[in-house]
Amino acid sequence: MTDPLHKDLLDLAQEAARRAGALLRDGRPADLAVAATKSSPIDVVTEMDIAAEKLITGLIAERRPDDGILGEEGGTTDGTSGVRWVIDPLDGTVNYLYGLPTWSVSIAAEQDGETVVGVVAAPMRGETFHAVLGGGAWASGAWDGERRLACRPAPPLDQALVSTGFNYVAEVRAHQAEVAQRLIPLLRDIRRGGSAAVDLCDLAAGRLDGYYERGLHAWDLAAGDLIAREAGALTGGRPGERPSGDLAVAGTPGVFEPLQRLLEDFGAWHD
Repeated sequence: MTDPLHKDLLDLAQEAARRAGALLRDGRPADLAVAATKSSPIDVVTEMDIAAEKLITGLIAERRPDDGILGEEGGTTDGTSGVRWVIDPLDGTVNYLYGLPTWSVSIAAEQDGETVVGVVAAPMRGETFHAVLGGGAWASGAWDGERRLACRPAPPLDQALVSTGFNYVAEVRAHQAEVAQRLIPLLRDIRRGGSAAVDLCDLAAGRLDGYYERGLHAWDLAAGDLIAREAGALTGGRPGERPSGDLAVAGTPGVFEPLQRLLEDFGAWHD
């Protein structure tokens, strides 16, 4: 890592993710309840989502007051420095609400519109993933020290393990179920973890061969997308496009393109 700015951004992202992850892990009330809903009655926000975002944005504002911020729970400000933080304080809120372990804190930093730093902390798994543009993807966890990540060698598509997620709008979910039904006979299997950021990091760590989802936002994707790419995965949206709310696809080389073609053929990007 040669750019001092990227090192500073990484250090801040790691500190913010660690502190927010500890707050969420240790501060979860026994009677945790839904504080609000977003796109539908099952697309929920808890008081802990809001508290974690306030912690993260407050730390960034204290250390780098001229940076911009895009936060899922409304902590959004314009900046003047050319750096913007893209924050999902709790990716996998429904898992968190039910006490399931697959949830994460996702923090990315963009410089002049390009993601240069990504950190994803999964506290209940005891793992943190990070990447700096051009510097590879790394993780710390149960093993000693940091481990460099590399995605799996590409299997034939019919031996690929692929993860996905489902939207909270009923009509979109129904269409996504139809796409999954068509895909399942063509793959080894499909998983549904509940946190896009964790899925992308699991792809980077060799635990998945592919991932796709419709309806994601910038904060769902920014950090995990960089980590997956720095581990050797390919990412995109519809053919020739970047990942977007229409479609996000990621996979090992050899799985990415046939998976992307199938999703295009099946109309995974529309109702």
